[in-house]
Amino acid sequence: MQNVLILGGTRFFGKKLAANLLCGGADVTILTRGNTADSFGPDVKRLHADRTDAAALRQVIGSADYDVVYDNICYTPQDSEQAVQLFAGRTGRYIVTSSKSVYPFGGPRKKESDFDPYGYPLPSVYPDQPDYAEGKRLVEAVLFRKAPFPAAAVRFPIVLGADDYTRRLHFHVEHIKQGLPLGIPNRDALLTFIDSDEAASFLGWLGTSALEGPVNACSKGETTPGKIVSLIEKALNKQAHVKDETDAEHMSPFGVPESWYMDTSKAEAAGYTFRRLDDWLPDLIRKLAGES
Repeated sequence: MQNVLILGGTRFFGKKLAANLLCGGADVTILTRGNTADSFGPDVKRLHADRTDAAALRQVIGSADYDVVYDNICYTPQDSEQAVQLFAGRTGRYIVTSSKSVYPFGGPRKKESDFDPYGYPLPSVYPDQPDYAEGKRLVEAVLFRKAPFPAAAVRFPIVLGADDYTRRLHFHVEHIKQGLPLGIPNRDALLTFIDSDEAASFLGWLGTSALEGPVNACSKGETTPGKIVSLIEKALNKQAHVKDETDAEHMSPFGVPESWYMDTSKAEAAGYTFRRLDDWLPDLIRKLAGES
């Protein structure tokens, strides 16, 4: 039986990852602050601590060892340093959730080599509050330069789902339904996405794979903000009011200046097959439109 620890396992794809692992017979422990209830009952072990408090983490984890550690809440180089020190000699594999945000906007489809964490400069003093993208770059740089255990960093794009607590796709449906302006600076920018079910499935697969280093993970195919708006217009039978620029509260979370999409050849060569974007995104939009 696989012994698994999930840091952050009570929301969105972390919750689905835990459910999938339980179905597969794993012994699952989830570590969170304890602010969000879960439905796993006695099937999981629960640890409560602040992810940013190294002493608290060490205390609640104690002397436990794990076959796989999934870290879905690692945002800073300090978090990554703590993980390297805490799990040294105590896990067979460590998988951190990273992001497409490590890549710059523009250019062709992003490959893992387009951001090299092994050569990325580490500051002598880590910034206290780096922005999200820089935080993820430094997380990877610390991990791959210092970890004494096998590690992988999953570079997800925006993860979508009916249960997305950030409500990024919901935002567009609600704006169009309510006749509000929607700010999209580049309607033709190519974007990749993944749905929360597949994000969880991919993480589970990666836990049994020998794949290491950074790994892109997204659905097959691309779309654009303009195409997403068109699908929502069709589902709602209502025209959107799209503008290049609006007040900040009406700017689209998908409003990137240039194309920003990924290549998944590395994961596919290792044996994973991603779903096609067109096989789930239109259905999700119709579902959200029907619920709005």
